[in-house]
Amino acid sequence: MFPSETSCWFIRKVIWWRAAASIAWSVLLLPPTTAVFVFVSKFSFLHPIQTISECLSLLMSSCLIFSFILLGGVVTMVGFLNLEYYTVIPTIACSKIALLGQLLHPRQVINSFAHCLMGVIVGWCCAVTVGSRYETLGCPCKSSDGVPQMGLNEYHLVFLLAGAFVGFSHSLLGVIHNINYVSFTAVQQYKYLHFKGSLPLVLKCSAIQAFYSIRNFTVAYFFLGYIPKTWICKTLNLHLDSSVHRLDSITGFVDLSLLYHLWISATFLLFTWYTTLLLFRIFVTEVYSFPVQPTFTEDSRQCLPRVLTDQQPMILKFLALQDLALLSKHSPSRRSEVFSLSQPGGHPHNWNAVSRECLALLADLTQRLVAYHETVATNGRAKSLSSGSERKTSSDTSFSSGTEDLMSPRPTFLTKTPTSVFARSFAGGPHSPLTAPFTPDLDSPFSSPTLRRLTGPVDQCSPWHGSVQSPHIMRRAPKLWSTSAESQVSSSPPRSPASVPSPKQEPTKPSFLAQFLQNRKEQVKNFMAKRVLIMYLFNKLPEASSQALFADSQAHIWALEALSYLVQASFTEDQFGVVQTTLPSILSSMLHLQEAVDRHFKLPHASSKPVRSANSMEDFTYKTLRFALRATLKTAIYRITTTFGSHLNAVQMSAEHRKRLQQFLEFKE
Repeated sequence: MFPSETSCWFIRKVIWWRAAASIAWSVLLLPPTTAVFVFVSKFSFLHPIQTISECLSLLMSSCLIFSFILLGGVVTMVGFLNLEYYTVIPTIACSKIALLGQLLHPRQVINSFAHCLMGVIVGWCCAVTVGSRYETLGCPCKSSDGVPQMGLNEYHLVFLLAGAFVGFSHSLLGVIHNINYVSFTAVQQYKYLHFKGSLPLVLKCSAIQAFYSIRNFTVAYFFLGYIPKTWICKTLNLHLDSSVHRLDSITGFVDLSLLYHLWISATFLLFTWYTTLLLFRIFVTEVYSFPVQPTFTEDSRQCLPRVLTDQQPMILKFLALQDLALLSKHSPSRRSEVFSLSQPGGHPHNWNAVSRECLALLADLTQRLVAYHETVATNGRAKSLSSGSERKTSSDTSFSSGTEDLMSPRPTFLTKTPTSVFARSFAGGPHSPLTAPFTPDLDSPFSSPTLRRLTGPVDQCSPWHGSVQSPHIMRRAPKLWSTSAESQVSSSPPRSPASVPSPKQEPTKPSFLAQFLQNRKEQVKNFMAKRVLIMYLFNKLPEASSQALFADSQAHIWALEALSYLVQASFTEDQFGVVQTTLPSILSSMLHLQEAVDRHFKLPHASSKPVRSANSMEDFTYKTLRFALRATLKTAIYRITTTFGSHLNAVQMSAEHRKRLQQFLEFKE
C-alpha cells in the first residue's frame, strides 16, 4: 500500500502496533461492559436479590461465554475497519450530489455491508443474553387445526433486524459526520486521563443515537417488516403464529418492554463500537519522537528532516510536524541539533530541510487561497476590479535569489496559481513585464467574448489604441494579487491592459462542431437550472468550500508554530546564524499568507462559526481549523516581532510587507 521504505517502516512498527493495542484494550473492556448490560437488561425493582443471582449465574453460563467470543470477534473487526478507513484529512462534500457519491462508493458499500453483518451478530448476542421470549428464532406453535408445528419468533427476528439497521445507520452517519476523521488534541494528555474524560460523552452519544436509530427502525419495520418476515418463513420453513400479535402493527410496537430492550441493546452495540474508535484515536495520535540526527547511517530514513518530506502516509507527516512543533517549543537540546552544522562541510542541512518543508506547506496553502479567490472573483466571467481593490503586493520583490530554492514549487501541489505570486527576485529590475494572473486561452472556442474584448489585441485604428488615461479602463485590469515590478519600484500607477504591447494574432474562428457543442452545453445547463431537485443536489453547501480549503490546515498550524518558535529561539541559541539567512523568506511567506487569509475571511460564509453538537461523536475540529489557522498565524508573526523588535528593520523585504510588519511591531494589527 505504501511504497516508500520509510512509510513501510512506520506502518509496520508504529501504526500497526498502536492499532493492535487499541483493539486489545477494547476486547479487555468487553467483560465489564457486558456485565453492566446484563444487569441493566434483567434488573427488577420488585426482586433485586433475585436479579443479582440470575445475573451472576448467566455470566458464568456457556451461552454467554460463546457470546463473549463472538463480541470479541466483532470488536476486532471494528478495530481493523477503523485502521483501514481512518483519515487525518477529512473528506468534505461540497454538495448533496458529492455526498451521495461518497455514500455509494464501492468501499463504503463494503463497509456498510460489514457493519450490517456485525450488527446482526451483536443483535443475536443481545437477544440470547436477555433471554426469555427473545432467545430463539423458532418457537413451537399450533396450526388452526391444532397440529403442532415450528413457528417464527418475531421478537428474535426484530432483534436481528434492529442490529442490522443500527449497524447500517452507524456506517452512513460515519460518512456524513466524518466519524473516521482522526484529529490531534491541542493539549497533550495521558491515555488513561483522555479515555476517562471522554467516556461520559461516548455513553451519552451512544444512548441518544440508539434512541433515534430504534425510532427510525420502528417506522421502517411498521411499513416494510412483512418483507423480511415472509422471506425468513419461506427460507426456513417456519410458520406465523396467528395467536400472537404481529409486531409490524400499532398494537405490536406498543410493547414498552420490547422497546426498552431494543434501546439498551442498541446502546450496548454503539457503546462498544465507539469505545473501540475512541481508543484507536487516542493510541494513533500519541506523540512520536523522531530523532533529529541519526546515530547510525542506516537510521537516516527515520530522522525528522527526512520524514518531513514524505507525503504518504499522511499520519506519518502529521506526527512528524507535531513532533517538530513540540520540539521547537519545549526542547532546547533538540533545537540545538536543528541549528547545528554538518561535519565536515559546515552546512545547516537540518535547518534547511525543516525550513524548506515548512515554507513549502505555507506556499501551498497560499496558492490554494489565491486560486480560490480568483475563482470566486471571476465566477466564470471577466473580472472588473476597482482601483481600491488593486493593492500592491510583494509578489515580485520580497525574496532574494538565495532563498528561491526554499520556496520552489513542489510536485505535490494540486492547485496551479500564477508564477508571479511566488517568483521573488531582486534581479528582475524595473522593466519586468506585467504578469496577468490566470491568463485565459483566447483561442479556445469556449472562451468568453468579453474576455476576448478585454485581453485581445487592440486595433491600431481603434480609439482605444495607445495610452489610455481613463480610470474606468484601468479598473478593468485583470490583476488581483500581482502587480508589475515597475509599479512597485517607481510607485507609478499600473498600466492598463490596452497599453501593454501584444503581438498581433490572427483570430481563429471556432469550428461548427465546437459552436454546436457549446450551444448544446448551455441548453442543458439552462434546462437543469430550472429543475428544483437538480439544483438541490448540485448547489454548494454553505461553508463547505471554505472547510474543504482548510481541511489539512492542522499541518500548516504546526508549521507556523515550529517556524515561529525556532526563529524566536534562534535569537539566543543560534550560534552560527543559520536562521538569519532564511528570515526574510519566513517573514514574507507569513505576511503573504496573512494577506490571503484576510481576503478569504471577507468572503460569504467564511467567518461564520459552525454550531457544535454535543450529542454526536463527530469531531468538529476540522470545521474550525480556519479560525485556528488565522489565530496561529497572527500569533506566530507577533512572536517573531516581539523577539527581534527593531532589528527587523534591517531585514530585506518589499515596501508593502514592511508596512504591514510595522503594524505588528506597533501592536496595531
